[in-house]
This record gives sequence, C-alpha cells and structure tokens, in this order.
Amino acid sequence: MILQTVVRDCLYLNWALPAASVPPAPAPLRYEEHGWQGGAVVFASALLFRQERLHLPRIPLLRLSYPQFNLRLYVIDGDGVPAVLFRTVLVPGWVVPSMRVVADQPAQSGQFDYPRPSKTPGDEGWRWRVRRRGELRVVARQQAPCPGHGPSLGSWERLTRFFNQRRRGYFEGPLGLKRVDARHEASAFWPLEVEVETGSLLDQCLPLADAAWPLPHSAFLCPEIPFVFELGDADERLVGRAASPVAADPATFGSSRRTTSPAA
Repeated sequence: MILQTVVRDCLYLNWALPAASVPPAPAPLRYEEHGWQGGAVVFASALLFRQERLHLPRIPLLRLSYPQFNLRLYVIDGDGVPAVLFRTVLVPGWVVPSMRVVADQPAQSGQFDYPRPSKTPGDEGWRWRVRRRGELRVVARQQAPCPGHGPSLGSWERLTRFFNQRRRGYFEGPLGLKRVDARHEASAFWPLEVEVETGSLLDQCLPLADAAWPLPHSAFLCPEIPFVFELGDADERLVGRAASPVAADPATFGSSRRTTSPAA
C-alpha cells in the first residue's frame, strides 16, 4: 500500500544540551557528543510541521491533513550510523488511533496553533504554539544564519545537513527499540531567528537533570517536503522514500524492528 503526502512549513528548533543532563540512550544507541566549553553536549530538536494531503493514489479525493510535533535526540546506532531517537510525537487526538494501530508509533494527542510561512514568506514573523500538559510557544522571523548557544557545526550547509539528513530513526516501544529507514536528498531551508516565549512542554518531554533548557542553538524552516511512503506487511510495516529530491522527515514514517528503504 502506497501513501502520498506533503510535509509543509517544517520548523526545526535545535538545542545543545549538557550530555550529563540527558537520560541515558537505550542500548545499542549512544548519543553523538560534541565538545564545547570544556564539557560535552548532545543535540536535540523539536520539529513543528503540517502533514498535508495524506492519501492513497487510487483514492485521490480522500485526503487527510493535520499538524504534528516531535522531539528527537541525535544518536549513533549499533552499526555506527548517525540516527535520531524520538522522545515524543504529538498529533491531534483523532489521529492518535491510526498512528498507533496502522503506523505502530507511540503518538500522543496535542493541541496546535501553527502559522503558514510558505504562504506568507514576506511576513515579518510567525508564531507557533503546541500544548500537552506543558506548552511550547515560539516566535520566529527570517534572518541570516548566526551563531547560537553551543558548538559550531561548520557552514550553513553542514549545519542543516547534520539535523536534516539522517536516514534512520528509532522509537522506544514496549518490546524494545523500533527502527525506520528513510532515503532522501537536500531541500531548501530558511534560516530563522527564534524566541521561545514558553517552553514548559520541553521539560515535560525531556526533563534535564540539574539543568534548565538553554537558549536555542539554531533554527530553520523547510517550506515543503513532498514524499511517498509504503505500508508493508507485519515484518516490514512502513518503508519511506522521497517522492522528489527533498528531505523527508523520518517522524512521518512508521516503524518496524528493522526496515530497508527502496531506492529513491
């Protein structure tokens, strides 16, 4: 079964967190650590985006659209491959049953108020808001890339590639880790200046030991990500691949113990 969709206005908020403050990664994963100011940090990102026109190609008039939030950490897996570990996935309540049953993702319900920057690119700024027990409220505007709180990852291209182009994602389930593979290319990114007005949701999703969430390291927005994903049998539950040379978000794919992506 093949599904098509577009991920639109995907906001990446990135933080450099003290490595000692983050809960241990589940084996065989380990955090990808970076040295900074005499210590070690690990990166975390919150992604806020809209999934639009999710549909079966054979039934093009039946389409679903909904917002999503996910929080992930950047890890190295047991094969030595850079990957992401998903801590939280939030969607509207009516989407939760299908994500848990069909996609086998540990999704939870949230409330969303998202802007549409790709439709108003000349706007002076945009506001995002997502709630579940806590709240994340962010103001962002376009601005040239500038250093933030944490170590340098090199050029703008290297920075966006570090956060965006990872082909493996992992979820923790009741029976252990579940993995999803994605194959993708690069996309256009808008550098942003952000202000986190309220961040209590971050503490709910990832409490830090003896530390508060710092100022963001970096932020950018990907206006549009069209892609295709396939639903397989129980042994190959969901396999993702890009529909065009843009970066697909692994959080929108489902998971299995170990899946393999088809060639793009």
